[in-house]
Amino acid sequence: MKNSPIRVLLIDDDEDDYILTRDWFSEFQVAGCGLEWVSSYETALHTIARHQHDIYLIDYRLGEGNGLELLRAAVASGTSAPIILLTGQGERDIDIEAMQAGAADYLEKSQLNAALLERSIRYALERKRAERKIREQAALLDVATDAIFVCNLKNQILFWNKAAERLYGWKEEEALGKQTIQLWREDSVSQFQSAFNTLLKNGAWEGELKQTTKSGNQIVVESRWTLVPEFDSKAQAILVVNTDITQKKQLETQFFRAQRLESIGTLASGIAHDLNNVLAPILMTAQLLESQLKDERSKKLLPILISNAKRGANLVKQVLSFTRGIEGERTMTQIKHLITEIQQIIKETFPKSIQVTTNISPKLWTVLGNATQLHQVLMNLCVNARDAMPDGGRLEISADNIYIDENFAKMYIEARVGNYILVTISDTGVGIPPDILDRIFEPFFTTKELGKGTGLGLSTVLGIVKSHGGFINVSSDVNRGSKFQVYLPAQQIPEIPEENDTELPKGNGELILVIDDEDSIRDVTKTSLETYNYKAITASDGIEAIALYAEHRDQIEIVLTDMIMPVMDGLTTIRTLQKINPAVKIIAVSGLLSSDKVNNATEIGVKAFLSKPYTAKQLLQTIGTVKSNEC
Repeated sequence: MKNSPIRVLLIDDDEDDYILTRDWFSEFQVAGCGLEWVSSYETALHTIARHQHDIYLIDYRLGEGNGLELLRAAVASGTSAPIILLTGQGERDIDIEAMQAGAADYLEKSQLNAALLERSIRYALERKRAERKIREQAALLDVATDAIFVCNLKNQILFWNKAAERLYGWKEEEALGKQTIQLWREDSVSQFQSAFNTLLKNGAWEGELKQTTKSGNQIVVESRWTLVPEFDSKAQAILVVNTDITQKKQLETQFFRAQRLESIGTLASGIAHDLNNVLAPILMTAQLLESQLKDERSKKLLPILISNAKRGANLVKQVLSFTRGIEGERTMTQIKHLITEIQQIIKETFPKSIQVTTNISPKLWTVLGNATQLHQVLMNLCVNARDAMPDGGRLEISADNIYIDENFAKMYIEARVGNYILVTISDTGVGIPPDILDRIFEPFFTTKELGKGTGLGLSTVLGIVKSHGGFINVSSDVNRGSKFQVYLPAQQIPEIPEENDTELPKGNGELILVIDDEDSIRDVTKTSLETYNYKAITASDGIEAIALYAEHRDQIEIVLTDMIMPVMDGLTTIRTLQKINPAVKIIAVSGLLSSDKVNNATEIGVKAFLSKPYTAKQLLQTIGTVKSNEC
C-alpha cells in the first residue's frame, strides 16, 4: 500500500462490529491505515459523495436499506475507490450480485479476521491502481492520431482506439470481437498472408496496405505489426499501428506523374536534337539535288524524300514544344481574341453535328505569352474534343478570371497562389477511361487508329502551358465527356481591382454542413469557412450527413454536398435531406457534373453548383448567393 495515510470508511449499523474492526486495524502490519465509521445508509451516501476515502467496507444489512443498493448508488455517483461488501452468512447469490455491481471483493463476517481483512484491502487497492494505470494507458492510446488496435492470431479485435474509429468508421462496440476481414477488405490477400508469416517468424512486420473503410473509401495505410506474448490474460496477440497515408500517396502520384513526364521530356528532347542533326543534312542535300538531277524518275522520288524529311522535322518541333514549350516572343495577349478566332475556324471546318458555344468573361485579364503557341494549345484541345464526338455532341469553350488561393493550392500540387485565367474546354464525347487518363500527356501515346494521330498533340499542349507557368486539370466520365481546364498566370488590366482575402464575403456564424468522402477536401473547406466567420461540421458520406442533419437541423443554414460518393451518392443524399426538411438549401459539388446529373439536381431544387477544385472566393460567393435567395 502507498506511504500516504489510507482512509477507510466502514458502513455498518452495529457498533460492536465497528469496535471489532477497529481492533483488527490496530494489528495491521502497515502503518497509516485509518478507519472511520458511519452507521446509517443516508449518512453513508452523503459521505461517499464527497470522495474523501480510499476504500469502503459496506455491510450488507443496513437497517431499512442494504449494502448492495448502497454499492450500486456509490458506483453510479462516480466513486473510483474500491468497495468491499461484508455479508453475514456468505450468501453466494448476493456475492455474485456484488461483483457484478462493481465490488472489488466480498467477505463473510463469520470467517473474518485481521489478516484476512488486511489482505483484502491490499488486494483491492492494488487492483484499483492497476485498473487506473490501464485506463491512463488506454487514454493515451485514444489521443494518438494513429489507428491502434490489438487482435488475436485469428484476427479478432481485442482492443480498438478512437483513431481507429475515425479511420475505419467502425465504433469500438462494433469492432470488438470481429475479425478484421469482417470490418475491411485487404486489396492484396497474398501480401497480407506474407506479412502474417513474417510476423510469426520475426516478431514484427511493417509495410503499406491498401484497405477499404466502412463507408467504401479506398485508403492506404503505413502499417506496423508487433507480436506481443500476452494481452488481457490471453495468449499471443498482434499490436497493429496504422497511419493513414492516403493523401500523401495521392500527392506522390501527382509528383511521380510530373516527374515521369519530365524524364520523358528530357529523353525526348535529346532524341529530338539528334533527329534534327540527322534530318537537316538530308533535307538540305535533297533540295540541292532537286536542282541538279535531270532524269524524270529521280525528280519524282526527290519530292517524296523532301516531304517526309519535312514531316519528320515537324514532329521534332512538336517534341521540343512538349519539352520546353518552344521559345518565342512573349507579349501581352488577349485570350478572348484567340477563342473568337478558333470559334470561327470550328464553325467553318468541324462537322455540323457538333454544337459549339463560348462563354467569355466580359473583363477577361491578359496573359504574358506567345499568341501562336497558345492558339495551338486551344486548337489541339478542340480537335481532340471533335475526335471524341464522331456522332456529334456539344463543345463548350469558356474563359474566366480566377484567383487561386491557399485553399485551392492545397488541393492541386502544381497550383500556386495568384491570379489566373481559366480556359475550360468540355465535350460530351466518349470520355477517357481512368487507366488511360494518367498517360494522355506522354509523347507518342495515342488511342487513335494508326495513321490518325502521332500522340504529340496533348504533350505539346502540356509543354506550352507549363512553359507559360500554367498547369492543366483533366476530368472525364466514360461515355459522358471530358473537361480540360487550362490555368494560365494572368496579368490584371488596370480597371479590374486586385483580389485579396479582405474582399471575400464573410459569414455571420452560420453553420454549414460539408459532405465529401475526401478527407483533405473536407478539412480545407472547413478551415476556409471558419476563417471567414462560418461554423462547419463535416460528414464523410451521405449516411453520416443525414444523421448530423437530423441532429442539427435547426442550426444548419446550408448543406454543401459532393455528388459522387460511395455508399450513398449526392442525389440520394439530397432527396433524403429534403424529406427531413423540404426547405433545405443545398449546393452541389463535383469534379465533372454531367448534364443529366445537373438536370436531375436542378429538378429536385438544387440552385447552385461548385466545380472541384474551387477557391475560397468561389465557395464563399456561392454560399452568399444561396443565402440571399430563399429557396
